[in-house]
Amino acid sequence: MKRSTLFPMLLYAMLVALVLCSAPPLISAAKIGAAAPDFTGTASTGKTFRLSDYRGKYVVLEWHNNGCPFVRKQYNSGNMQRLQKQWTSQGVAWFTILSSAPGKQGYATAPEENDYLAKTQAAPTAALLDPTGEIGHLYDAKTSPQMVVINPQGVVIYDGAIDDKPTTDLNDVPGATNYVSLALQQAMAGKQVETSTTRPYGCSVKYSDATH
Repeated sequence: MKRSTLFPMLLYAMLVALVLCSAPPLISAAKIGAAAPDFTGTASTGKTFRLSDYRGKYVVLEWHNNGCPFVRKQYNSGNMQRLQKQWTSQGVAWFTILSSAPGKQGYATAPEENDYLAKTQAAPTAALLDPTGEIGHLYDAKTSPQMVVINPQGVVIYDGAIDDKPTTDLNDVPGATNYVSLALQQAMAGKQVETSTTRPYGCSVKYSDATH
């Protein structure tokens, strides 16, 4: 091989290696049938929660934005609170996650979120504040509300919309098929989750412009 052609090839190889070494590691988003990405989050109460500490329990993740009309539909109707109380009473850990960045719709400080929880009589295990969007990106959360169900083995068994009525009409709640309850009921009965993924609907998660 001529020296004139060898040098460009070596230079190219060195540049490729440099790019690969300096590239940030890829974040593996949650996938149905795969292990749920572990995370540590700080609740509005100041308490720290780690997902892996709930191995052995079913876990529900609920992306939240109190300014979103699709979220308000679930809370103003009392449906989300009912689901939280129903499933936590059966041993399910339910985490409401706020991934809105500061200055964006849905962002809340700890005192503001605690006031909201009290006002709406919400009953999640905890409301996790995620202003950097770290947890949201781990699960590739696109909308609020977006729902994820994780089984006791730490595997994602549902990811998507809360139900089959992608509207803001409170009157649609009673007749909707709730995918979260359906997934939990089927899994707890030892059955395969028939609808394991759906297209999430709602308002886009308001991540920081620097991260999304």
